[in-house]
Amino acid sequence: MSDLTSNINEVLEDVRQAAARSGRDPAEIGIVAVTKTVPVETVRLAVSAGLLILGENRVQELTAKYPLVEGAEWHLIGHLQRNKVKYITDKVSLIHSLDSAVLAEEINRRMSSMGRVMDVLVQVNIAEDPNKYGIKANQVIDFVETAAQLQGIRIRGLMTIGPYVSDPEEIRPVFRELRKLAGNVKKMDLPGVDMRHLSMGMSNDYIVAIEEGATLVRIGSAIFGTRK
Repeated sequence: MSDLTSNINEVLEDVRQAAARSGRDPAEIGIVAVTKTVPVETVRLAVSAGLLILGENRVQELTAKYPLVEGAEWHLIGHLQRNKVKYITDKVSLIHSLDSAVLAEEINRRMSSMGRVMDVLVQVNIAEDPNKYGIKANQVIDFVETAAQLQGIRIRGLMTIGPYVSDPEEIRPVFRELRKLAGNVKKMDLPGVDMRHLSMGMSNDYIVAIEEGATLVRIGSAIFGTRK
């Protein structure tokens, strides 16, 4: 058994057990295989092994790999600059990192010109880390209300990046807060807004994230090994 296959099996088992502990169906949890710096041949092997959602942090890397990998959908999970939106509108099925009004307006403009709609997640900086992007938690309701009026985007949930800590339990309150925030947005029952997704948890903390309600976990090194 290759290291990749072993890693994938281990992640799948972790997902199964975390879902069981929280009374959830593991089928509700999507694994976004983060392919940053991963060679195309390895990405293809991961897809062949059943990982059908691929996530890229950078637009340039996504557009380079996109035509070379078949059978999977792509998500943009990293910070998206306005001038890069045009390169991915026909390639990704979900943008995890909607983090500003100007970005929402640019995505809307591009998608409206194509007669299409882009599914997006609102990135929330729950921990208010100055080194991370995202809307502050106390501004999310107003942001969603405004963004929901744009016809070219469809809000499908929230995303956050937890601070890196040695003990994943320290991040649990961050994930719990995002889940509560999503519940508050859902109660507003806004047209075109659907809190079906919580994108939270990466290789070091995805188990805790699943226990707190994650529907999408973004996993790179736990699948592909430490980046070189």
